[in-house]
Amino acid sequence: MKHGYARVAAASPEIRVADCDFNTQNIIRIIKDAEIKGAEFLVFPELGITGCSCGDLFRDGSLLKAAKNSLSKIVDASSDVNPVIMVGLPLSVKGRLYNCAAVIQKGRILGLVPKSNCSGIFERRNFQCAKELDETEINLFGQIVPVGRDLIFTSKEDDSVCFGVELGEEVFVPIPQSSFLSMAGALLIFNLSSGSEVAGKAGLRRRFVQDQSYRCITGYIMASSNCGESTTDKVYVGHMLIAEKGRILEESERFYFENKIIMADIDLDRILHDRYNLSCTVETKESEPWRTVFFDWQKDATPEVGLLRKIDRYPFIPQDDAVKNERCNEILSIQTMGLAKRLKHLGMSKLVLGISGGLDSTLAILVAVRVMELMNLPKSNIIAVTMPGFGTSGRTYENAVNLAKNLGATVREINIKEACLQHFKDIGHDKDVLDVTYENVQARERTQILMDLANKIGALVVGTGDLSELALGWCTYNGDHMSMYGVNGGVPKTLISLIIKWYADNEADEDTKKILYDITETPISPELLPPSGAGEISQKTEDILGPYEVHDFFLYNMQRCGAGPKKILYIARIAFPEYTEEQLKKWLTVFYKRFFTQQFKRSCMPDGPKVGTVNLSPRGEWNMPSDASFKLWLSELENI
Repeated sequence: MKHGYARVAAASPEIRVADCDFNTQNIIRIIKDAEIKGAEFLVFPELGITGCSCGDLFRDGSLLKAAKNSLSKIVDASSDVNPVIMVGLPLSVKGRLYNCAAVIQKGRILGLVPKSNCSGIFERRNFQCAKELDETEINLFGQIVPVGRDLIFTSKEDDSVCFGVELGEEVFVPIPQSSFLSMAGALLIFNLSSGSEVAGKAGLRRRFVQDQSYRCITGYIMASSNCGESTTDKVYVGHMLIAEKGRILEESERFYFENKIIMADIDLDRILHDRYNLSCTVETKESEPWRTVFFDWQKDATPEVGLLRKIDRYPFIPQDDAVKNERCNEILSIQTMGLAKRLKHLGMSKLVLGISGGLDSTLAILVAVRVMELMNLPKSNIIAVTMPGFGTSGRTYENAVNLAKNLGATVREINIKEACLQHFKDIGHDKDVLDVTYENVQARERTQILMDLANKIGALVVGTGDLSELALGWCTYNGDHMSMYGVNGGVPKTLISLIIKWYADNEADEDTKKILYDITETPISPELLPPSGAGEISQKTEDILGPYEVHDFFLYNMQRCGAGPKKILYIARIAFPEYTEEQLKKWLTVFYKRFFTQQFKRSCMPDGPKVGTVNLSPRGEWNMPSDASFKLWLSELENI
């Protein structure tokens, strides 16, 4: 597929125990269907050609011969389709019987992987474990086929794209084979499973698949046998799962007889990006020498098709309401503890912060209130300073002052207009020229007031700037860019609004709740330019930069997922259908230009707590030269 995705599928055919012809027909039918749907990898259940519940019939020569003939038919049927196919069958090698996964593509058997862990009493009775296999290759249908548990399958065109195979219960052992395969480079793990069911096992199976995909930083795809298997002593339910790095992308129903297939698009770029990030901490020594088997897979070679995965419009915000509530409280607690520790370390008991009636200063004062509660200090120790300037509107002023008073803070008002006019005069700037100097003078005047006031009363200046502003450099260098501790530096704008609403619903009284909700509905603005004739905010940040929801989306997918411009634009079109491609492309260009040119501000940003997986602090989280060129990224956009 395009944009670094791999379309994977797990299938569970309708099955009749020991009826290889019937089973093979269904397997081939599913292969053809998967090809139409654009599958690039397709895995079937363990021993799917015969059925996994054949018992001692596995040792019958007629069944083994039929299984082998069926494999030949499946290989022939694969000659005119693209997917890499994995099917299970019993196979005799030099007089010993093995439970094998046959990996097939375009009329060739790429390799045979025997099961390593034959754990059940009847399984040990019929099959040898992989460690008993001495051969490294066998002659099968005139092909010399590699065989063994040491096979890793690698793309001919891109050797970073690898996959491995394990069978059934191998994922449930203390160190699964998939762990070693992942350490050897496998980005995808395919599990051919039987999946007999007992009460509660589905949850356990789901958790193991989810956890293993997270630990190994892989996509994990499991196919299981369905209810067509024998019910002499067990019931098989066809539970199939597709997970990517701890997240279940697709899950089948259970308890069915008919053919079923599930599909999803695994983000290989993201998996690789996460592995690059952990390359310094992950032990990469191989457990055994691996043999590489090449398969055909070309990134971006197949026609673009609709994406089979959900694209989160707000990737910083959890989708589940319970998780969302827990996350808001958790982030507030992290911010609170960070600021409280700094106060304790400095031996201070007072905080100074500027309040504007905007989102950022609102979250900062809520954190300050929690700090005072935690340290058993009076909330009046919070010095909330409103500093009206040329662009301050009545709405934001009233919200800022009333909120601070409701929270019990000490409110101080210091009008900056006269000081700024004097400074314009001192530097020879025309007060009627509403340029960057006009704006930044106000921002720096406010910061000077806060710093000097803090020095005067022995307090710490709390910074209010957020992660989204730092990414875009939307802050005045040595103005609002600077503080003694920046509590919001790890929190993006879209998440700040959510946290404020959560606080309003869970910790605020009714009057404060109304103010907080009005603040979240106020247009985002630095309020540095005069308001309209009606007193309304005239300078709206999102009119200049583009919507913060879109920029947060860009930031997350670039930083957290390692996505490039083409991919970000592609998924942004899915996440934001109300915007045109031209709009998104324009805003993405703004994002890249500002992200690169404003790194110098992030290089000297104040201390502040990390709260999520995306952070731009220069102290270990994001190390970037301030004079790096953005040409490469913009040229990719221009070629779309």
